Amino acid sequence: MLHPSYSDLMKVVNSGVEEGNEPVVSSRYSIVMALSKRARQLIDGEDPMVDAPEGQKALTTAIDELDQGKLLIVNED
Repeated sequence: MLHPSYSDLMKVVNSGVEEGNEPVVSSRYSIVMALSKRARQLIDGEDPMVDAPEGQKALTTAIDELDQGKLLIVNED
């Protein structure tokens, strides 16, 4: 099980959206794709935006970044 949950991560991502506006993400798929892209960036050598213990997997670091509000998801439109 993912900790934090997908619904918790979606709340973090959509927290800055004003009432009446469309949420940034509305599905688990959007979260998974964003975390996958960020994990690949970390694997390719980008520095993490949060304190990550030595040996922590890139996906876990990406989840921590998103949960702490350091990682932003934007639409490609």
